[in-house]
Amino acid sequence: MTNLACNLQKTAAAHPDQTALVLGEHSLTYGQVTDAAGRVATMLQDKGIKPGDRVALSLPNVFDFPVIFFGALQAGAVVIPMNPLFRPREVEYYLSDSGASLMFGMGGDAATGAEAVGVPFIEVPIPAGLSGTLADYEPSTEFVDRDDQDTAVILYTSGTTGRPKGAELTHYSLNMNQEVVARTLMDIKPDDVIMGCLPLFHVFGLTCGLSTAFATGATLALVPRFEPGAVLETLGKAGVTIFQGVPTMYQALLAATADKDVNFPALRVCASGGSAMPVEVMKKFEQKFGCIVLEGYGLSETSPVASFNHPNAERKAGSIGTPLEGVEMRLAQADGSDSPAGEIGEIAIRGHLLMKGYWKRPDATAEAIRDGWFFSGDLARVDDDGYFFIVDRSKDMIIRGGYNVYPREVEEVLYEHPEVAEAAVIGVPHEHYGEEVVAYVVRAPGSQLEQEAVQDFAKERLAAYKYPREVRFIDELPKGATGKILKRELRDVAGA
Repeated sequence: MTNLACNLQKTAAAHPDQTALVLGEHSLTYGQVTDAAGRVATMLQDKGIKPGDRVALSLPNVFDFPVIFFGALQAGAVVIPMNPLFRPREVEYYLSDSGASLMFGMGGDAATGAEAVGVPFIEVPIPAGLSGTLADYEPSTEFVDRDDQDTAVILYTSGTTGRPKGAELTHYSLNMNQEVVARTLMDIKPDDVIMGCLPLFHVFGLTCGLSTAFATGATLALVPRFEPGAVLETLGKAGVTIFQGVPTMYQALLAATADKDVNFPALRVCASGGSAMPVEVMKKFEQKFGCIVLEGYGLSETSPVASFNHPNAERKAGSIGTPLEGVEMRLAQADGSDSPAGEIGEIAIRGHLLMKGYWKRPDATAEAIRDGWFFSGDLARVDDDGYFFIVDRSKDMIIRGGYNVYPREVEEVLYEHPEVAEAAVIGVPHEHYGEEVVAYVVRAPGSQLEQEAVQDFAKERLAAYKYPREVRFIDELPKGATGKILKRELRDVAGA
């Protein structure tokens, strides 16, 4: 039997009374989650959903998300996770592009978007949930058998260029990724409590949080929306042992505890991904929270984890570590050949983690996957020990006067300044140099930091062509649902 939902069934059979989900003062056992997911499967079959049909799911981190997600998989459907903050136009695009047959959501914009394209909509009231509706259905105990390479989830990429594309993740790729992550990186056991503040509609939270928890019998402590106070409270009350987040979440937790002592004795490991973790942020977090941070790397197209700083090996600050078990990574030149030793190249990946392709986009698939290798668009270098260091996105690289400037290198320097809370660097058009280096900076609370001071600080640490010629102060950097900084929005503002 191949079906990602079988992991929930096996865990519930072994640990029916184990707590599966916690949200505030409420909780569900694995037995209760399995029963509810079985009722969702029955509901979907009653509504004519067939194996391979697409079912959209637009919810925050509440109990109904995993219930509907696994119930839909049990029925053989393909799940389309969506950001619940989407406006109707975005909902329409996702539903139309995926050919969804049904949508679950909270109402409002989601319902408006579904109605516009004629997709049946099932409202999930918050906080009451679907429990009343599901009581009308008997829980199915049957699981639709799928092939390893059948699509389980279509995750739309963030669309940094062009419209979002749907990455088809298979039952096999998702299951292998969660299994290797749980076993080799975090050593997840039934007595672990995983922090569920990453959005479940994003691949990091979906695989490393939800899927690993349900496959191992661990508890997932949910927070519907990342807010430092709520996360800190959950860390203590739920006895969280594993924290997973993106760098901006670590920064926010540090800021929220700047004048406080913290004590979370249960916390044993933290994982960071989604974007590069500034070295200074990592050092400060480890010192403050007394917990190691393992930084890694992955993409929607790789289910997501491709490499990590492994817990039983040397950790190198600023590195994304070494490839995951069963995964190969190399650096490639523009023509796909290997980059010469010591030179920067594009990360190419192959292994069990790869997507099947982009939904209904054969040309984009052929461009991204060549001879079995997925070309990530990320530039990196690799050291003599095989550790990879992200330099930048190939599309983010700035070419100033013929010299390559990698924004991350500049950002690392800016984060070392004690009065810089956040920073993002982009290139803007320049009539003489081609592109110019511009930094967007969020001042630390109470700071009166000025452009000249930032530039002087950077000049002392960077080559003359790298330091930002312009510093634009901003109250808050634009961020996506996971907290990832959206440089494309900064470029829009800058007219870049």
